[in-house]
Amino acid sequence: MLNLSANALQTKFKEAVVFFQRGELAPAKAIFEALLMTEPNFADALHLLGIIEHQMNNPQRAVELINRAIGIDSTRAAFYFNRGNALHELGQLHAAIDSYDQTIHIQPNVADAYFNRGVVYQELSNWKAALENYNRAIALKSNFAESYFNRGNTLWHLTQLEEAVDSYDTAIRINPNYPGPYFNRGNALHALRRLQAAIESYDQAIAIKPNFANAYIQRGNALQKLKQFENAIKSYDCAISIEPQYAESYVGRAAARQELKQLEVAITDYEKAITIKPDFDYLLGMLFHAKMKCCDWRDFEKNIAELIKRIDHGEKSSTGFPLLSLTTSLSIQRKAAEIWLNDKYPVNDSLGGIPKHLKSEKIRIGYFSADFHAHPTSFLLAELFELHDKNRFEVIAFSFGPDSHDEMRKRLKKTFDEFIDVRHLSDKEAARLVRDKNIDIAINLGGATVNSRTGIFAYRAAPIQVNYLGYPGTMGAEYFDYLIADGTIIPEEAQQYYVEKIVYLPNSYQANDSKRKIAERIFSRKELGLPVDGFIFCCFNNNHKITPDTFNGWMRLLKAVTGSVLFLYADNETAKQNLKKEAQGRGVDSTRLVFGERLTPDEYLARYRIADLFLNTFPFDAGTTASDALWAGLPVLTRIGETFVSRVAASLLTAIDLPELITDSQESYEAMAIELASNPAKLDIIRTKLSANRLTTPLFNTSLFTQHLEEAYTQMIERYQADLSPDHIYVTA
Repeated sequence: MLNLSANALQTKFKEAVVFFQRGELAPAKAIFEALLMTEPNFADALHLLGIIEHQMNNPQRAVELINRAIGIDSTRAAFYFNRGNALHELGQLHAAIDSYDQTIHIQPNVADAYFNRGVVYQELSNWKAALENYNRAIALKSNFAESYFNRGNTLWHLTQLEEAVDSYDTAIRINPNYPGPYFNRGNALHALRRLQAAIESYDQAIAIKPNFANAYIQRGNALQKLKQFENAIKSYDCAISIEPQYAESYVGRAAARQELKQLEVAITDYEKAITIKPDFDYLLGMLFHAKMKCCDWRDFEKNIAELIKRIDHGEKSSTGFPLLSLTTSLSIQRKAAEIWLNDKYPVNDSLGGIPKHLKSEKIRIGYFSADFHAHPTSFLLAELFELHDKNRFEVIAFSFGPDSHDEMRKRLKKTFDEFIDVRHLSDKEAARLVRDKNIDIAINLGGATVNSRTGIFAYRAAPIQVNYLGYPGTMGAEYFDYLIADGTIIPEEAQQYYVEKIVYLPNSYQANDSKRKIAERIFSRKELGLPVDGFIFCCFNNNHKITPDTFNGWMRLLKAVTGSVLFLYADNETAKQNLKKEAQGRGVDSTRLVFGERLTPDEYLARYRIADLFLNTFPFDAGTTASDALWAGLPVLTRIGETFVSRVAASLLTAIDLPELITDSQESYEAMAIELASNPAKLDIIRTKLSANRLTTPLFNTSLFTQHLEEAYTQMIERYQADLSPDHIYVTA
């Protein structure tokens, strides 16, 4: 114990302060502790010893010491400030805020106190309070780069992306050698869909910090959105070389490889990501969908059971789309949709409530799609757009897909009253534009598919918002008011599994284009690789729709019908080889599987003429593909299920008056296929009936369909104008 005079005490205190300022904490600590043995009420020594304890990772001891200092002298702002820092470290966030409050009460011009209080509010997700504190800190200290940076992060969470970019820009001007603002500015620009500018910002972050793995990952994500998949893969490769244990790198690279049809290595990447982070959001569904695309059915039942169990527990295991092929449970499909939408696109009220639209002469319809080009969605809808009654409706396209300059794109651009490209607008900017255009009804044609822009609808872009065609199921979001269907697609007892109110059209829900051209070319069996004779079963559905159960049934059919073959479409070599292997494993010569190549749309339709019977998949039906086959004169055999997606072909067959091709079990499906393959006369009767019905029944009567859809739109508007909530709508024939 030291026995020191007042002067000697101050001399030792100053000596300790010098050590403290040099960062030599151990000798400073020893001196302060010795001084306190002599003078226990030495407030400054208690305070500085508390700071040292905090810096030496003992924040609880720091709080105790500084509390003693405050008990001796409660007028010192610094004491409260440093106690707040220690309390923050201990996770006692509200106590930390109280301590910063006391700092500011004593000394209102301490910028760091506002900054640190803003950080704590940020951790509490109180973004508005955080923003207010950063603004106060900046007002006191205009060159406070860290405060501008954190202010940008807070504005990001408040979805004020433009303002966030401005804040990051200021942080960069003050301190151009700090990589964080470049990286986060890149993220904000990415969200604003200014993708090239985002990439440049990531590049600047990487130039300052070459081992910045996350910057390479986000750079890869931006390159993917620009469809620069090879460059995206290189960016992910760099991230992996720096930090091989980031699951995000493998997930991003897998997605890019999928786009390049490199499915086997994509699956390897997904599997690697799962080993690193088994609970990575939606990863299990991504992996399963990639496997389905290449018909890799290893551990199929086990994987489905695991996926469904996780979704049932509310986990973020899969988006809704992969499940359409994997489960017939409407409740699981709804739950997966709700999990995804509430996570990724929750209601966003930052644009405020949408003003009530006054009744006008024309109803303003907005169609939203990434597929206004040569795409199955446009093949179905083109004539509908042309036939809309322009005396009653103003029809506007909001496009966020590629400007392909193909014939379909040109046709559509002539059709709409206005064609607006919103690719480079953020979701919020696009929603604001839609409001400015006074759109009455906004139609989401992409649903929850990969290139859709659901975020636009989360802002409530229009007073009435509709889910139609692109996604065969519920969106799971309250901000979609209606789902367009028909009585076959959604029986009334199934309404509980859809968040939207159902619009029941009188025939089929699916639009069709009666102007679609079929090439005059007559294909020979030889040029298509088909045998000279024998029955031709056909299915040109996407590979991910083929399940082991469906394939088992097809193989039984090939065994039952001597000399028959199965004419399929495979969009990747891996799927082709896997299907051949699966056939061999079921005792069927793999040469009985014949694979068609991609053709021009009119020749693709003409090729259907060579087949005898289209075999639908289950539970994910053919949609556009079934319409294609029927339009070309090929009968479609289907098995109806419980889900929307397993009832599409049944809807089409009902509308073309061919209910005899709808079966309700796997056994009856196979029995009907065998009967039609073995009884040419019966199949000829159906073909003749199909030929007669093509232009006399409702399915391809686009004019009639348009009238029914317009009646649905009219009823939606009438309810809205009468201040009635959305409800199920029944359009009569």
